[in-house]
Amino acid sequence: MTEETPGFDEKPEVPSDATPEDAAQGAGSADQAGPAPAGEELVEVGLQAQLDQAQSALNERTADLQRLQAEYQNYRRRVERDRATVKEIAVANLLAELLPTLDDVGRARDHGELVGGFKSVAESLETVVAKMGLQQFGKEGEPFDPLVHEALMHSYAPDVTETTCVQILQPGYRIGERTIRPARVAVAEPQPGAQKGDGEGDEPAEESGGPDKG
Repeated sequence: MTEETPGFDEKPEVPSDATPEDAAQGAGSADQAGPAPAGEELVEVGLQAQLDQAQSALNERTADLQRLQAEYQNYRRRVERDRATVKEIAVANLLAELLPTLDDVGRARDHGELVGGFKSVAESLETVVAKMGLQQFGKEGEPFDPLVHEALMHSYAPDVTETTCVQILQPGYRIGERTIRPARVAVAEPQPGAQKGDGEGDEPAEESGGPDKG
């Protein structure tokens, strides 16, 4: 009986009941295990690319939504502003038609004719227009402002230092910052030369004192 020495051509043990196909499959199993990690990496790269694409699309849709929301807010503010302007113009036009009646009421009050039922009606009318925002302006002694005053009469006065409203011929009316009608007034300016101290400016003062000497 001879002793066998294993060599380089030693084959793996195969069960006695194994078929040739099983032996071949067992021998090739080691070769099939290698490519698996490379396939998983390709899948991860594909998934990451899809995720990046979805994130980019989400960012674009979010930006579009924010832009639409901003445009809607601007549109709503513009509509509200236009609505308020149209309402103010409509109220101003209505009140402008009532100004002659209010002038008649004012003249009747100045002459003591605002009595009885007429007085109640006039006061009710004035209350209603005040609730609608109508404000009267214009007082004697206030400086003349061409933006809110209309000068119908002009004179000189020694007791004024600037152009001054000395008489209110018709009161002015406004709604908020909108002037419906300027106040119609008589104005007085300082007398020419009244503010001069020397020279020719003194001569008119000497002439004015003439009657006292006589």
